[in-house]
Parts: sequence; structure tokens; C-alpha cells
Amino acid sequence: MAVNNNSAVAQTLTELVRIDSVSARSNVEIVELIAARAESAGLYTRRLPYADEQGVEKYNLVAVAPRATRDDELIELALVGHTDTVPFDPTWTEALTLTERDGRLYGRGACDTKAFIAAALHALAQFDLEQLKRPLALVCTADEEIGCLGAKRLADARAFKARYSIVGEPTSLRPVRAGKGYCLAEVTVGGREGHSAYPALGASAIFCAARLITRIEAVAEKLKAEQHAAFDPPYTTINVGLIGGGTAKNIIAGACRFTLEWRPVPGQAATRVVDLIKAEVENLRAQDADFDCRIDIVRLDEASETDADSPLVQHLEAATGQPSGTIAFGTEAPQLTELGAQAVVFGPGHITDAHRTGEFVPGAELNACVEILAGAIKYFCY
Repeated sequence: MAVNNNSAVAQTLTELVRIDSVSARSNVEIVELIAARAESAGLYTRRLPYADEQGVEKYNLVAVAPRATRDDELIELALVGHTDTVPFDPTWTEALTLTERDGRLYGRGACDTKAFIAAALHALAQFDLEQLKRPLALVCTADEEIGCLGAKRLADARAFKARYSIVGEPTSLRPVRAGKGYCLAEVTVGGREGHSAYPALGASAIFCAARLITRIEAVAEKLKAEQHAAFDPPYTTINVGLIGGGTAKNIIAGACRFTLEWRPVPGQAATRVVDLIKAEVENLRAQDADFDCRIDIVRLDEASETDADSPLVQHLEAATGQPSGTIAFGTEAPQLTELGAQAVVFGPGHITDAHRTGEFVPGAELNACVEILAGAIKYFCY
């Protein structure tokens, strides 16, 4: 059934979900809606436009209070949410209509992360922001779902500086102080085509890739010894998720390509996996001078970690009654760390309920998030 109009924050979430903001589309419409709400609450807004690789117009939004805050002034607390969503199955006809069933609010982006943005707007609306003693910001980014691209632009441009940041993601209202990094590489192994009846005349790129992948599996086992006990699993994971090669069943494969993914734990350089694999490539070349391999780095996001004794971690632990934890999925926390912030990932909903047909956020968590964020604003900015 439709959402109860008497729930103000749920009604705001309804308006946000109604806008189709999948990453392939412009997010200008949803940013304008958020900016209007932020301005009515007393924040000064800056829209930072850019065009993505397909030429689609995107905005990052930085809204600050009080209005007299200088662009170079340290933000005491930044509330950060991403405006884009993953695509949805067209058979999910209610994807853009927030629907309530059994206390759950269903809709694309309801969990990831429009609920956090709605909660932040309603938390901000509780205060006379001109009376803030320390600056506050609401930051809404583009293209998080395809590589945290909007947040990376903010970090590269040093768009603002922050002391603390709450990064909105579905954590079931548990503060998360550390997250693994996220890295991707495309590996191309070359061979020499020939008739499959005469293998001596060619060199199979698929066989060569298989030898390298076997060594990558050994690297993954080796990395299990470099542990960070706070994580599950407590080590850097490696995955070969995609592979393809060859042109026909009776042709020796001239090329084989595979996608390599790894998630480094905090304290380990994101490049460590690449360095270990490059060493294995050199070992294979020592055995076969014709071994041909190229590794192209696509994404190299470091892990992030905020100390357990951070005032933000301790405040959110006290406010939620939950100990802080860790996550293995990627967030914008590393980019906020680059901007100087002690970052904690936090928000309503559970990550396993995002990115699927029937995505939802519990209504009780949405309402609780408003009060928790309001408490953080009062504690850090008043």
C-alpha cells in the first residue's frame, strides 16, 4: 500500500525514490530537489557539475551551514549520501513508487542510500542552522555505484575539508569504522594462433592464462597470512570474475582476457596484489621468454579505517547502543578520509536488501536514523 503521508521523513523518501536516478542517467533532478530542501533548512548550496564518460550531466552537491562559512573553512561534520542507484528490472513496476508493507518501505534506492539522505534532511530541519558554533555540511554525490566517481572528483578538487564525516550506507544503524578497499584490473595474455591439429605451430593464450591464474590462486592463499582481525574474512580477497579467449574451437587461442578483483584490508597497500602478481608474471617469463601478459589497472581504491577511540565512533556507539564494526564492500569513506575526515559509515537498512528487486528499508530504522543524525549534529556542531 502507499506510504502513510503522516510520516514526514517517509514522504520525503517517497519524493526521492520517485526520481529515476540510476547511474546511467543525469542526477540533476534529484540534486535540485535535495538542494531546495537544504536551502529551506538554512544551508548554502554549491552545485559542482561535470560530464561523465558518456557526456551525461552530473552534479555533486555541497550544502553548508551557517551561510557565512567560507569555502576553505574546516567542516566539523559532513553528512554524505550518494544520489545514484543501480538499475532495476523493468518488471518491478513499483520500483519508483515507495510502497509500505509490514513496516518496510520498498523502492529502488530506498535502502541505498535515499533513506539516509531523507533522514539527514529531516535531522537538519530540527535546528536553527545560523546558531551553529561549528560548520556542518550535507554532501550528495553522483556515480557512487560505478566507482565512487563523484566522491573522487570532490577529493581530487579538495572541494572542502572536514574533521568528521558520516557516510550514508545501509549498515542496520551500526557504526562502521573500517572498510576494505576495492580494486580491479584487466589482464590480457597473448598467444599465437594456429591450426589446433598442429599445436607446435602456435601458443595457446588460454593455457598461458591458466598457468598465471593458478599462480594468482597461490597468491590469494599467501595473503591469508596478512590478517586484520576486525574483518570477515580477515584478509585481502582475490577473485577472477570474468574470463574469455579464443575465436573458434579448432583455432589455438591467440588471446585470453580476464578480470581480476581484490579487496585489500586496511594497512595493506592497494598495489600489493598487483606487485605480487607481476612477480609471478616475471617468473613465468623466466620459464618461457615468449610469455606475453599485460595488466591494466582499472580501479585502485585504498581501504579506510578510523580509530576506535575517535569521538565520532564513540558518539555513534553510544547513540545506537551498538559496537562499531567493519564492512567488506566499497564506500565513499576513503574519499572523505582524503578530505581530512575521520569517517564512519552508517545508515538504515541492510546491504543484503539493496541492489535487488524488492529493495527496502525498515521504517523504524528510517525514523531512528533521523534522531541519531540530529544527535550527532547537536553534539559536534553546537
